[in-house]
Amino acid sequence: MTLPPTPATISDLYETDFSRWLFENAALLRQGRFAEADIPNIAEELECLGRGESRAVENHLAVLLLHLLKWELQPEQRNSGWWDSIYHARHAANRLLRDSPSLVSHVPELVADGYEEARYNAILETELPESCFPEVCPYTVEQVLDKAFWPGTGETSRP
Repeated sequence: MTLPPTPATISDLYETDFSRWLFENAALLRQGRFAEADIPNIAEELECLGRGESRAVENHLAVLLLHLLKWELQPEQRNSGWWDSIYHARHAANRLLRDSPSLVSHVPELVADGYEEARYNAILETELPESCFPEVCPYTVEQVLDKAFWPGTGETSRP
């Protein structure tokens, strides 16, 4: 039988065996043995998880914005792959926002940050002049997340 780690040992596990550190701390918390848990590192990991959720939304938005730009500015090249990418990125971003509603207030900033990356990638991928791409996102947050929005088509549903 293995004895539970001492508080000094549990904090050492954070650096030497992260998986064990997770399970040992989970057990300590479930048992109500809070004084023995590695509270500073648990707090750090929880904050990292929160930042990760925000980054995930931003990454989905960047992909979404890239394909919205390409969809709008290269109508002759529209294809089901772009449609799928737009649909899935929108769906993933909306799902994350539904699961973490506190992130909704950050969406304008996440769209602005994601647009910067999307614009850069769109310039590279399309080889269109940089001047074709507005420096500020041309779509509202509502449009970006609206599954019925398809720029440059005049459509309100899947083209």
